[in-house]
Amino acid sequence: MNALAKSVNRLRETWLLLFTAYILFTSIWTHISAGATAQELLRGFKATPDPKVSSFQPLLNDSTGNFSLAFLRVNKSQLALAVLHLPSSESLWLANLTKLASWSDTTQLFFNGSLVISDPLSNVFWSTRTDGDLVALLNSSNLQIQKLDEHPSVIWQSFEFPTDTLVETQNLTANMSLISSNGLYSMRLGYDFWGLYADFGSNSDQIYCKHTAMEAKAEVVEGQGPIYAQVNTDGYLGMYQNGSKPVDIQPFSSFHRPINGFLRLRLEPDGNLKGYYWDGSAWALDYQAISDPCELPSPCGSYGLCRPGYGCSCLDNRTAFHSDEECFPLETGDFCSEEVIKDNFWVLRRNGVELPYKEQMQYETTSSPGECVSLCENNCSCWGALYSNGSGFCYMVSYPIQTLVAAADESKVGYFKVREGVGKKKRNAAVRVEYVLGGLAAVVLIGTIGVWTYKMWKRKTRAEEGEVSPGPYKDLGSASFKSIEMSNGG
Repeated sequence: MNALAKSVNRLRETWLLLFTAYILFTSIWTHISAGATAQELLRGFKATPDPKVSSFQPLLNDSTGNFSLAFLRVNKSQLALAVLHLPSSESLWLANLTKLASWSDTTQLFFNGSLVISDPLSNVFWSTRTDGDLVALLNSSNLQIQKLDEHPSVIWQSFEFPTDTLVETQNLTANMSLISSNGLYSMRLGYDFWGLYADFGSNSDQIYCKHTAMEAKAEVVEGQGPIYAQVNTDGYLGMYQNGSKPVDIQPFSSFHRPINGFLRLRLEPDGNLKGYYWDGSAWALDYQAISDPCELPSPCGSYGLCRPGYGCSCLDNRTAFHSDEECFPLETGDFCSEEVIKDNFWVLRRNGVELPYKEQMQYETTSSPGECVSLCENNCSCWGALYSNGSGFCYMVSYPIQTLVAAADESKVGYFKVREGVGKKKRNAAVRVEYVLGGLAAVVLIGTIGVWTYKMWKRKTRAEEGEVSPGPYKDLGSASFKSIEMSNGG
């Protein structure tokens, strides 16, 4: 009986010791995770932003120390959850928060099987909606939530939810897209191509750059599944379909040139797709899909005009171009709603213009510029039309007018609708300036003519009355009148 009692007591002591150790471990782990940079996060992890941090606060590092899951400070008072490249402090991935959390001690990141960002007022900002056991950051910059059961598995990973960046060995599949940081541009995959699309505030996105698979090493086979894209460590953007052989290779500058730097591809805020590698101190440009700035979707803003090699101006000659603002304010929608009557716009016409990506746009063949214009004029979904006399092609623009490209051929004409009131202030100001300058010029001209007439009259009067000026001017005057008389006589 005593032996049994002793065994029970020992068992109780053992359980108490284990329980105490568990509580102590959890407390220490939570403290370390919140106050220092860990290499994995377990259930019970919690962290809040440090008010003393001005840029980013690391929470979880990969084993090499190159990448970190961190609180990223945005606009001084807001917070985003990001995976950063530590040597450059550049973000490679951002949690898709519908609304940015505040940088305050009420905001909290915790792991309870899901990674969650929340605060007491706004509740949940973002969640992975998982039931995992561990969070890890791999040497590839891939953030994973793992399930540690009989068969360990990855139940969520950041590589499946890219933002504006694709890193080496990361796949971009047909159900994913890259989105530029300003939300205007996206990169998506089609049946046998990748394309860049612009959201100009119309009902559908406009494709402005398309790269079709060359199928040099392998063919795209219908029914064999969708293609996917990947940044290869050998220095190229490849497209693949169920195999190691690419159906297309888009070479970077470092192609077949061994480098030790980390590669990434980013969709920039101007709509260009650029590749970079880390050279140890900076990101070196390695590739760009669009080399001519005038071929970008809107380098000079709405109703802008891009002149290759010369820069930007406005389609409306009366409006001055300023790099920090649009020629006319950005617009959305069309002219079909009840609030927008047919005549509630003014027309801007311009010769010698064309679309920067007309190869990607549909067209109709018309016999004259007037026929092309009438197609747009009577279509409430149309914002503009461009016609080329050489081909007879009529391009209809179904979104608010963006940047056009200057063409040497004056037979390429453009017709553009501008909402009534849009740019009116600028145009009126420009007209007022023109009137003022014209008035000043007229006053100066009239004054000059008046002074000259008065001087001539005065000189003639003096000559007739025999009144001459003393000194050298007398000789000059006499000589002048003699020369005039001689020339008249001849």
